[in-house]
Amino acid sequence: MLNVGLLGAGRIAGVHATAISTNPGSRLAAVSDINQATAEKIAAQYGAEARSTDAILNDPAINAVLIATSTDTHSDLIERATAAGKAVLCEKPVDLSLARAQACQKVAAATGKPVMIGFNRRFDPNFAALKAAADRGEIGKTELLSITSFDPAPPPIAYIKVSGGLFRDMMIHDFDMANFIMGAAPVSVSAVGTSIVDPEIGAAGDVDTAVVTLAYGDGRIAVIKNSRRAVYGYDQRLELLGSEGLLQAQNMLENTLVKSTTSGVIGAKPTYFFLERYMPAYAAEWAAFVTAVNTGSALPVTLDDGVAALAMAEAASQSAKTGSPVKLAEVLR
Repeated sequence: MLNVGLLGAGRIAGVHATAISTNPGSRLAAVSDINQATAEKIAAQYGAEARSTDAILNDPAINAVLIATSTDTHSDLIERATAAGKAVLCEKPVDLSLARAQACQKVAAATGKPVMIGFNRRFDPNFAALKAAADRGEIGKTELLSITSFDPAPPPIAYIKVSGGLFRDMMIHDFDMANFIMGAAPVSVSAVGTSIVDPEIGAAGDVDTAVVTLAYGDGRIAVIKNSRRAVYGYDQRLELLGSEGLLQAQNMLENTLVKSTTSGVIGAKPTYFFLERYMPAYAAEWAAFVTAVNTGSALPVTLDDGVAALAMAEAASQSAKTGSPVKLAEVLR
């Protein structure tokens, strides 16, 4: 049984607390947050203790921690948790700074403790099925990947100002998905972004609409499209073209009802946001972490994957500012 400390008690913490508590191989032992009342609320709901972060990290009975705090604390907590002998699952991204994430990568590696980054979309059943079909060669040689990821509405400006920007905060999932599906990192990154949805987002120094093109050493291409606003719901799709066919992972809909009349054919919208769309993926992600830690097997997603995605976000940010492609190797120097 894996005894787990949950660091952070915000919105996503409830998702993780459910995954931890419902998995037969883990138990939620303690919760911490800078807001004590919030920590106490989640702890009481799941039969855990509300404790300080220091108390959780210093408790030898706690085998693992799940870090769901603000991004600017991730690297420090990964280092502290691994130094304390804990296995770690940390929400994305590793850090707002690539250099700080790389430093954390070295520190954590020296401890030998497992660190997994929360790229939950790898565990979505539909995306995982697409990846498996591609790996089996069902469409021949993969050539062109298209990733669509549109949020239903932009977050508050206060969040935008501390998020690290669309490329690091939102598209980071899609950078990891491209690496997952294509099986390699790209050679170069080209990006264009605009604040067409809300000028205040632009005034805060961010973009709300962006397209990124990834070029691979073997000639393959991936295109990522992000928008902070899709009024019809949470648009999450993959399309992979190969030499012998096409694989598609379509949206999850609110229901499967389709009405067909002389006026036309009407179906349901996509599910509204990530909590509805990706709950099974969060559970599968946690189950994979528990299995890897309890059996000593390799983690399905690593801290190296987190640093790789952050490097792509940095390259995209630079490219969007300069209007020129950025070689990933130059960013990783």
